[in-house]
Amino acid sequence: MKKFSVLSLGILLIILLVGGVFISGCTTTQPGPAVTTVVTTPPTTAAVEKPKLLIATTTSLYDTKLLDYLEPKFESQYNVDIQITSQGTGKAIEIAKKGDADVLLVHSPSQELVFVKDGFGINRRSFASNYFLVVGPSADPAGIRNMTPEKAFTTLHQKGTNNTAGVFFVSRGDASGTHTAEKAIWSKASFNYTTRVVKSGAWYIEAGKGMGETLQMASEKKAYTFTDEGTYLSYKSNLQLVPIISEGSSLLNIYSVMTVYNEKQPVEKIQMANNFINFLISNQTQADIANFGVDKYGKALFTPMSVKVPTAPAGNVGDYPTLATDLKPPAVVSNTTAAN
Repeated sequence: MKKFSVLSLGILLIILLVGGVFISGCTTTQPGPAVTTVVTTPPTTAAVEKPKLLIATTTSLYDTKLLDYLEPKFESQYNVDIQITSQGTGKAIEIAKKGDADVLLVHSPSQELVFVKDGFGINRRSFASNYFLVVGPSADPAGIRNMTPEKAFTTLHQKGTNNTAGVFFVSRGDASGTHTAEKAIWSKASFNYTTRVVKSGAWYIEAGKGMGETLQMASEKKAYTFTDEGTYLSYKSNLQLVPIISEGSSLLNIYSVMTVYNEKQPVEKIQMANNFINFLISNQTQADIANFGVDKYGKALFTPMSVKVPTAPAGNVGDYPTLATDLKPPAVVSNTTAAN
């Protein structure tokens, strides 16, 4: 009986061990189907593109970096993206007439007045001025130092056409505001520019370039040239040229701005262009212009209208304190009123 009990006990233990293994195997957690976690992110809002304001301007305002200085101030104030194309005044006006600019910013009163009269521009405002200079080699081979501009041009022509050593003149030759002012002096000196100056000899060189490049060319050739004061000062350190003539009423250089108008121009563009004009004639911007260049050149490159309004022939200085509000030329407004 005892033997049987021992045997039975051994069998029982074996059964329990096998059963435990079986139960353990049955209760093991099996891997289930894979669970993919999807991380969702909220849709991003596309950045709203800033409206653009296209400015056609003269090379002198671009070369002096005045627009680089003022651009971020206006952009931050109005949340707009300014895009600038820099050409001679004649080319800038062509661009504006084609409707490829919203603002025209130049320095040729005679051309500006025609542009406005023909209905392409509104809200013309003069905002600054400086003077043109005749610059040349310090030796002054033509002997024109301190003459009136008209007398100096007469002397340059006489000595240039007589092949006087070292007498050369580099002209912008590009229908720019500076070139227009040069031609006006030739006219006042009783020269027909087309027949007596252009192609009058190797002494007279037409660069067909912007003011900065024209100054560099004149410096390389040891020649005279006609330049606005601001661009000369900004390039002066790299030039072998000095001011030869800096006084005379015909050297006055007035800068004006106007809104470009055409029938397809959205009113929002016209309003933003008006904002830019009002920005230029504002007290703060006028003060900024008055200080521009003083730290680097010892004098401002431009004189704002708030500091001095120059004496000039009628029409040359445009309105300067009145805010720009017109959305159409007067003739268009009058015709619209009559039609109603």
